[in-house]
Amino acid sequence: MYTMKKTFTSSALTIFSVSGLLASMGVAAAAVSLGDNLGTTEDDVRSALTSQGYTVEEVETEDGKLEAEVTLDGQEMEVVVDASSGLVLEVELEDDEDGDKDDD
Repeated sequence: MYTMKKTFTSSALTIFSVSGLLASMGVAAAAVSLGDNLGTTEDDVRSALTSQGYTVEEVETEDGKLEAEVTLDGQEMEVVVDASSGLVLEVELEDDEDGDKDDD
């Protein structure tokens, strides 16, 4: 009987750990990362970012890049996408102190 109790406890901990891992992966999946494909048009980029929870202020094309000004969880940032491939090249966070952007 002791063996069954130990196995049950071990299984319960495993299920709890896997549930926590999956929940944390869901949170991480919501953020845009370098190399993500958001599309090759302003509408594609706007749709992709909006579907991930970003508030999109503006998307414009400049020098072969799509530049999106967005906000997520109160953090302002710029997402730069290659207009040919649709891949994210840069994510620049807005610096709260002086309005400058920091590369990430």
